[in-house]
Amino acid sequence: MSCESNGDLIEDRLVQLRCHFTWKLLIEDVELSDLENRVFEEIEFLDTKFNVAIHNLLAYVKHLKGQNTEALQSLKHAEDLIQREHADQSEVRRLVTWGNYAWLYHHMGSLEEARIYLDKVENTCKKFASPSRYTVESPDMDCEEGWALLKCGGKNYERAKACFEKALEVDPENPEFNTGYAIAVYRLDGFNKASQTDEAFCLHTLQRAVELNPEDAYIRALLALKLQDTGQEAEGEKYIEEALANMSSQTYVFRYAAKFYRKKGSVDEALRFLNVALEKTPSSAFLHHQVGLCYKTQMIQIKKANNWQPRGRDKENVLRLVHMAICEFEKALELRPTFHMVYMDLAEMYAEMGQHRKAEDIFQKLLSMGMFHDQLHQDIHFRYGRFQEFHRRSEADAIVHYLKAINIENSLFTSNKSLSALEKLVLRKLRRNEADVESLSILGFVYKLKGETHEALECYERALRLAAGSEGSVGRVP
Repeated sequence: MSCESNGDLIEDRLVQLRCHFTWKLLIEDVELSDLENRVFEEIEFLDTKFNVAIHNLLAYVKHLKGQNTEALQSLKHAEDLIQREHADQSEVRRLVTWGNYAWLYHHMGSLEEARIYLDKVENTCKKFASPSRYTVESPDMDCEEGWALLKCGGKNYERAKACFEKALEVDPENPEFNTGYAIAVYRLDGFNKASQTDEAFCLHTLQRAVELNPEDAYIRALLALKLQDTGQEAEGEKYIEEALANMSSQTYVFRYAAKFYRKKGSVDEALRFLNVALEKTPSSAFLHHQVGLCYKTQMIQIKKANNWQPRGRDKENVLRLVHMAICEFEKALELRPTFHMVYMDLAEMYAEMGQHRKAEDIFQKLLSMGMFHDQLHQDIHFRYGRFQEFHRRSEADAIVHYLKAINIENSLFTSNKSLSALEKLVLRKLRRNEADVESLSILGFVYKLKGETHEALECYERALRLAAGSEGSVGRVP
């Protein structure tokens, strides 16, 4: 058999494997360095029993960066951990690692080595009486796929959740499966703040994970944040304090403790935790974003205390904090160029500085980027609308973007904010000109969405009468 046909035969077998090379992980090239940083941070600072998967993922990232020798070393680490920590199920747990070995050797041109690992997978599949030559249906493999997807960013979260759900169908009491599922649900809930029912479900999954993993400080910190989100801040703070007292995964716990205290309004406390965490992980885009948000919060606190018109020393402090926030947001984007939320915060800070052209460019860049969930797209239009209304003083453009945010039917939270902003804007326009047909039509649309049918009909009828009575004018009903 020729080398070419031999290689084709091996590739036909490789595509049947379940491993990082076949899971279609959505990773952009610009995300690789940040992903590698986050993987290293997890290996060094996250105390967990579930760390085989992270070494497998590191091997795949190393391969994507063209570092195949280093990738082989990471797979060796994964294999050693399986033997040490999962000896009772080592052959099944090794299937993903062996699949990665086979693919890696194939890419390196070592076909004989690739064949050795393919044979290892095939023999294990036979041993477990799998109907497939190269795949065993195993919740452990579903779980490992879930961890890989979860680490590779928001575009992969829905699939990660489905993997953990599948694993839980087989073993609903498994601590690792419940932890992965709770984290996936928590992150998705952050994207899609749709209903109290969804939030209650997220809370339940986190509570279940904490119950099954009482020593896991990381999952306890996430539960604290979700309790805070659902109006149970005092209860959440108990969990944060317990997580901080645990001494496990401290660098990660500090991140979420900081987020908790910032949202509580204790910004100095938040900054204290963030600065300690940054000493350990200075390349964390998440941390730099959180520091920037702290400065933004302090800026808003000063402006509120001065009735939004700071003068003298207060005004100087506002500008200083805005500048500091910009530096942190830019650092976060340097580390993770696809960090969408940071672009919005950065644009708003440039607007505060009066640098409207820069802010405009950032919003336009955001709108041209691929959006992987509607909540993000909706939030961009809402915040761009606020920029147009209060900084550009363009009511027409603000209305366009509030309407776009409302028409993305995903997050009730952002939709209601956009609806409220739109209502205030058109009422202000109508106070200036009560015969503004377009504003009346839009107000009718707002009332209709709020369920106030009588008021909506009144607005529409009045708009139609004005349109009919004004030669050359056109009433447009959204």
